[in-house]
Order: sequence, then C-alpha cells, then structure tokens
Amino acid sequence: MSRDHDPSVVWARQARLALVIARKDAMIYYLKAPVITFGLIFPVFFFLAFAIGRAVPPDALVPGMLAMAVFFSASAVGPLITPWERQARTYERLATSPASLEAILLGDLLAAAAFGAVVSLIPLGLGLAVTPAHVVAPGRLLAGVVLGAVAFGALGVLLAARGTDAPSEVMMLSNLVRLPLIFVSGVFVPLAELPAWSQWVGFLSPLSYCVDLVRISLGETGVFPPWVSAGALVAFAAVFVALAALLHRRRRFAGT
Repeated sequence: MSRDHDPSVVWARQARLALVIARKDAMIYYLKAPVITFGLIFPVFFFLAFAIGRAVPPDALVPGMLAMAVFFSASAVGPLITPWERQARTYERLATSPASLEAILLGDLLAAAAFGAVVSLIPLGLGLAVTPAHVVAPGRLLAGVVLGAVAFGALGVLLAARGTDAPSEVMMLSNLVRLPLIFVSGVFVPLAELPAWSQWVGFLSPLSYCVDLVRISLGETGVFPPWVSAGALVAFAAVFVALAALLHRRRRFAGT
C-alpha cells in the first residue's frame, strides 16, 4: 500500500485540512467586532429582558445566561458561512480542493465550537464576579460548555445545508429553529417546573442538556444525571453532522 493511500496518512491529511478551514473561518468570519458583540451581547440582554422583574436569586440566573451565550455564539455564524462563500464564488473552489466534505464540515464545526466556548468565558466571569454563584464541579462545567458548543456548532453546520446563496433565508430558518428552543429548554425556568408537554419537547433540545450540566456545575439541582446530559450532547452533535454531510452531498451531487 502506497503512503498516499495509507488510511492513517489520509486521516492525518484531512485533519490538517480541517484545522486550516477552521483557521480560515475564524480569521474571515469570527474574529470581527460585530460577530463577537452579537454572540455575547444579544443572548445576555435577551436573557435579562425575560429575567428582570422575576423573584429569582441573582446566582440562579447565571446558568441560563451562560448556556444562552454558548448556544447563540456557537450557532450564530456557522449557518451563514456557506451562503457567504456561495455569494463570493469561493464555495466551488473549496469543494474542489483536496479537503473532503467531512473535513470541510469539521473545520466549520471546530471554528464554531471554539468561538462559542471562548465567548462563554465572558458571561461566566461576570456571573461569578457580580453574583454569589460559584463553581462546585469544574469538570461538569467544562463538559457543559465544550460539549454544548460542539453540539450547537454542529446545529449551525446542519442549518448551512440549506443550499442557498441568500444569507437572509438561512438566518430566517436559523431563528425559526433556535428561538423556540430557548423557551422549552429550561433556560428561563428549570425544566422540572415547566408543563409536562414542554418537558417532553425540551427532551428533544440539545440546549436542555447544556443548561442542566451548567446548573449542576454551579451547585443547583439538575433534571438529568450528568452522564446522560454529556451523552445526549455528543449524540446530538453526531446526528447533526451526519445529517449535514448527507444534505451537503445530495446538493453537491444535484449541482445546487
């Protein structure tokens, strides 16, 4: 077997290409003031708009605010990368490069997850500084933030499979998916306190498991065992990426 066809060499090459694509995404799309501002300020103020006036201890607001920051920042730009590249006529160049479809999607996912995880440090720091909240389980907090960022980044990659060069269409679809999830995922009200029908819908949301892990890490009572939440986030990420690869491949084969 030649070295070029050695599976380990092929995988290593594709992994390097995925990192190159992630770096390209970060430099072109993520490391800009408007993107960082949107990814941070929008979820914080959106959360405060619903939380202010409720008789809730300040430290109880931190898990929801943190989870929302991860959710919005990790899934904000991913759905728009493909439409932007289609508009700039760079998508075809990327599609015909040595990078496989899986490497391209993985690169987009890595950039989104890293952005979401890094941005989440800001609301976490603010929450710990200005409220009595404190971290009691750092490992579970890390799992909630990192696995949540990966799952939400994968959701963004899936939404990018819309196959259009109009960012407005993708943004509309993205908001139709993301905004309802906020209200059924235990962000504002713990999942156990929601109506029964909302709880069943919440079980189908990756955000529910991220919020639950963060709540447990900050000493609050969770709904799921930590291993269930972590496993659910990994499963959601895998399903989203698999669906994204299927849809992208179908559209590429169809020439759209």
